[in-house]
Parts: sequence; C-alpha cells; structure tokens
Amino acid sequence: MSESDIDYGPLAALIGTWQGDKGTDVSPEPEGTEENPYYETIVFEAAGDVTNAEAQTLAVVRYHQIVTRKSNDQVFHDQIGYWTWDPASKTIAQSVNIPRAVAVLAGGSFEGDTSASEVVLEVVAKKGDLDWGIIESPFMRDNASTLAFEHRVEVSGDRLKYSETTSLDIYGREFEHTDANELARAAD
Repeated sequence: MSESDIDYGPLAALIGTWQGDKGTDVSPEPEGTEENPYYETIVFEAAGDVTNAEAQTLAVVRYHQIVTRKSNDQVFHDQIGYWTWDPASKTIAQSVNIPRAVAVLAGGSFEGDTSASEVVLEVVAKKGDLDWGIIESPFMRDNASTLAFEHRVEVSGDRLKYSETTSLDIYGREFEHTDANELARAAD
C-alpha cells in the first residue's frame, strides 16, 4: 500500500507541527498543588500502516511533545508515542511513553465523520483494565502510581485544543493531575 492509500481517518487532522503557549499544568505537591503555565510543541508525523496477525491494519501517526515552563524556560515534560486508527472497528488508540518509566495505552471509538473539518478524539485508560491499561516501574507503582488517564483532543482546521487528566496515587492521597492547552498549526 502506498502512503497516499493509507486511511488515517480522524488522525489525518493531527498531522503537522503544533505550537501553543496557553497551557496550564495542575500537579500535586506534598503540601497541596502547583500550577504551572507552559508552552509546548507537538509534532505529529504520518508513519504509515502496520498489519497485525494478517487480520488488522492500523494507520499510525507518531508524535513527540515537548512542554516548557514559562517561569524558567525549562522542559518539564517530554513525551513520545503513537496514535493509531483501525477503520474496520472505528477504534482509536494513543500509546503514551514518558521518561518516568510509565506507559499508557488509551483507547476509544470514533463514530464521527473522518473527513470533517472538526474532529474530536477521546481516549481513556485505567490501571488493571484488560483493554486499555497502564504499566509503570515498581518505584512509580509504589510512590506515584497512575490510576487512570483521560485525554480529549479537538481539532478544527489549524487549531488544536486538548485536556488531559491523569489520576494519581501520590503523597498519600489520590490527585487529578490536569493539563490543558490550545495550539495552532505552525506554518511549514
């Protein structure tokens, strides 16, 4: 199959470089919470397709996200992963990998029009879920465990907006760590 024949479905709207400076990160601290305004760049690249067990074909979009605090221009989040689209089952998935030794495979269904100018992607994962789960190192499991993950991405033309909630068990309590930003597609 040639690259032009690949059905990226709703993921086609993501492809490109996105930049935004309206981000807000609400994260846990031992004595409460911390809010960090941030800016970021996310690069989404068409990565072709893969066939699983000769029965499933997934379109693949690879991404890299770099998030930087406005207060000190320091990178505080670096994430890589893939978005996949299974047109036969109308399933989307996001694999999230961060260098804290945590990996998430979140998924959902997409019932909308894949060629619409507005696309909404929603995926979820939960620790122990057999379909959409979370894996973490023993240290993270025992000290800052990820219990659940929810991610909503809205793309409308050259605008991308997202909200993300990561439920954590950290500092002896459960905490909803949130991130949200609005980005614009960068000119090539």
